[in-house]
Amino acid sequence: MNDFMSKVQEFMRGRNGSDELALASIELAVILVIINFFANNGIISLIALALVAYAIFRIVSPNVNARRKESMAFAEKLGPVRPWVSNPVAAFKDARVYRHVTCPNCHQRLRVPRGKGHISVTCPRCKQKFDFRS
Repeated sequence: MNDFMSKVQEFMRGRNGSDELALASIELAVILVIINFFANNGIISLIALALVAYAIFRIVSPNVNARRKESMAFAEKLGPVRPWVSNPVAAFKDARVYRHVTCPNCHQRLRVPRGKGHISVTCPRCKQKFDFRS
């Protein structure tokens, strides 16, 4: 068993490994398989299989820089939905206590406490001060 693990580690050295986009592809494929369990449609099966193949391609790809750029573009497209996708329980708890506001100058997302009324917020990135009603 130890010999097998060392061979896998040697194979994966210098490769991309699992990243956020590969995991999202696998999660979407699992959701499609569950839907296909009820719908029984061949096209959904092919799409799920293609998503799994794409995830495997990303994981074993030796072109780390290209995969990193793709993963960063994917994370940018998710934007404010990203916390809800990655950890919905923590995002739900966070949403009850905090609000998220975007800095009008540099567009940095900031977390401010809920229920504090009209507050003055200072952006940590650009030091821009602006008012916000929490």
